Amino acid sequence: MKKIALNLFVVTILSSCVGSSTGKVSSLFFTVADDQKLGLQVQEEIESNPSEYPILSESKYPKSYEYIRDMTDNIINSGNVAYKDDFAWVVKIIQDDNTLNAFCTPGGYIYVYTGLIKYLNSADDLAGVMGHEIAHADRRHSIKQLEKQYGISLLLSIALGESASQTAQIAGQLAGKGTILAFSRGAETEADEYSVRYLSGTSYACNGAATFFEKLLKEGKAGGTPAFMSTHPSPDNRVEEINKMAGTINCSTKSIQESGMTYAQFKASLP
Repeated sequence: MKKIALNLFVVTILSSCVGSSTGKVSSLFFTVADDQKLGLQVQEEIESNPSEYPILSESKYPKSYEYIRDMTDNIINSGNVAYKDDFAWVVKIIQDDNTLNAFCTPGGYIYVYTGLIKYLNSADDLAGVMGHEIAHADRRHSIKQLEKQYGISLLLSIALGESASQTAQIAGQLAGKGTILAFSRGAETEADEYSVRYLSGTSYACNGAATFFEKLLKEGKAGGTPAFMSTHPSPDNRVEEINKMAGTINCSTKSIQESGMTYAQFKASLP
């Protein structure tokens, strides 16, 4: 009976991740260092598999990387990212025009597919998606979901490099390959909300994520929304809620006036 009671106590504690006074999401079991280790393991798995994840060469496309890194840095330094100084926040472009996707591992390793970049119309659209993905790492949604699926001990062994066979599976889930890592309704809603909060501290339209959904709805592709922007809640409801959040915090929804490389030029710079 004591063992059962202890297990119930542990499960109760595990299910209640709380935010500290700094806005950081804490866990009594999986530390920020563990996020970092797991993210690094997944990054190494992804980048050791070029046939599955053909990462665009930075040496061949330096201007493309400069553009997307400037965007990422602007969002990370918006003043609203809790783990700004704790996570890696490295961004890579995956050369795959047939995949409408982006994802961010625990610890802040961000991957964006050329298919998504070329599908979107403006810098605000991409910034909205990037903010959403950054939020999944910053609010530690991936860790919470992986904890539920794999359990603490296995996840820690993967982070320490002791379960290589599982690392590829986790990489595939985060990237939307095979079995998708499905976030909860609450996690998706929170990622939408924090995308608005992050962009409110930048020159990008803070409701950039909403314009992406509007494009999907206009083109009748809402039912085929990519894994990284799950259809729960539905796209039309998410447009409404994102715009409502923008109104609540009174942030600018005016499109960014780009200097230097424009979004059209960025898309044209890609192979």
